[in-house]
Amino acid sequence: MGRRKRRVVKIVKKKLPNVFECPKCGEISVKISLSKSSGTATIQCGSCGLKETIEILSNFEAIDAYCKFVDTFYKKIEANA
Repeated sequence: MGRRKRRVVKIVKKKLPNVFECPKCGEISVKISLSKSSGTATIQCGSCGLKETIEILSNFEAIDAYCKFVDTFYKKIEANA
């Protein structure tokens, strides 16, 4: 007699988001378009219309471009205050 077959527990990997929170209006509506050939990323909010193009490295993903965008956004606000 063999023992009972155990259920295989699948490990669920969390996926990175495709839509991010806008630092200006707070809505989750920021889309990022990466252009690795030209080395730029275009960040655009669907709610408030905030749009910016930043330079990125070739190995950057959407989350990296978003973090760089948020950092530059808050630096601009700090400089104006």
